[in-house]
Amino acid sequence: MKIGITCYPTYGGSGVVATELGLELAQRGHEVHFISYAQPIRLMTPQQNIHYHEVEVSRYPLFEYPPYDLALATRMAEVAELYDLDLLHVHYAIPHSVSALLARQMLAAAPRKRKLPFVTTLHGTDITLVGLDRSYLPITRYSIEQSDGVTAISKYLKERTHSVFDIKNNIEVIYNFVNCDLYTPNLKASEQRLEYAAPHEKILVHLSNFRPVKRLTDVIEIFDLVRKEVPSKLMLIGDGPDRSQAEWLAVQKGIHDHVLFLGKQDRIREKLALADIMLLPSELESFGLAALEAMACEVVPIATRVGGLPEVIDHARTGYLAQVGDVRAMAQYAIDLFKDPELLHGMATAAREVAQTRFCSSKIIPQYEEFYRRVLEKAS
Repeated sequence: MKIGITCYPTYGGSGVVATELGLELAQRGHEVHFISYAQPIRLMTPQQNIHYHEVEVSRYPLFEYPPYDLALATRMAEVAELYDLDLLHVHYAIPHSVSALLARQMLAAAPRKRKLPFVTTLHGTDITLVGLDRSYLPITRYSIEQSDGVTAISKYLKERTHSVFDIKNNIEVIYNFVNCDLYTPNLKASEQRLEYAAPHEKILVHLSNFRPVKRLTDVIEIFDLVRKEVPSKLMLIGDGPDRSQAEWLAVQKGIHDHVLFLGKQDRIREKLALADIMLLPSELESFGLAALEAMACEVVPIATRVGGLPEVIDHARTGYLAQVGDVRAMAQYAIDLFKDPELLHGMATAAREVAQTRFCSSKIIPQYEEFYRRVLEKAS
């Protein structure tokens, strides 16, 4: 198949999943065309069967806000025509599904009268935040209803979409995934850990875009409580608006020297595999990709019982779940694990096993391929 993929190319879950999906599809022999305003961050090196098409947005004095959605629709139609794409797969409803809808209509009205079905994958904040804005709710609902196929990354998000938008479309749940051949326990971790922690210290990690919904200051609060009981270091991977606040809090608590702000990282899996526990105290996670990536590396997640996280983490078996804001409970879970190495090892092994058996890319990518085939058959 020839597939066009559009996503936000930035440091966020939807862009990561879309890029990894494209890479996996390309390895399985499909021709993949990424269409976006910038090259996705995980599309670092040239890959066979992968093509990138930049969307250029013209700036005129007339436009206070350049119309990216229109430029994207035009580019989608151009790429589909030039490379004879079979379908478009857009990640994040606004504005990508609207642009795909316009591209489909443009090609249907062109001399060749081409059919270009498109699939929309819902990732979370496009439904739980942006889509609820009264300015966007009607167009979000319409673009989803007009999609030739709709998927959601968790049962939670599927149910939330149906209830909030009253959408009649069938929404298929296809979970996020992880490449279990790349995200693995680090056999050389004992050597590389010395770059970040002393031999007797444990390592906790947090990975996100540091937005308020991730509750980064809770991560600092949890670590402060843990460090009082267990010698440890905290690795923070990512960047964003809440970094300064977290840095100041670490200074105020006297633990700044033990909190390592690593910034954005290209090879995240190598850093994750050095840790023992991941902290994910988010206000909301529609799936929790960071938790899954940690689990594949035999890193035990301690997260909040929100959104799709209970679909990923089996409480007290592959990780722990607590209420939002309950930093003491999350800290105690970490302390208990660190003081019981056998429990920590057993839970880490179980986490890896679940990642392999339920969420490995070798199990999820075929689900997308089958979904594409059904969409194409329906559209033909």
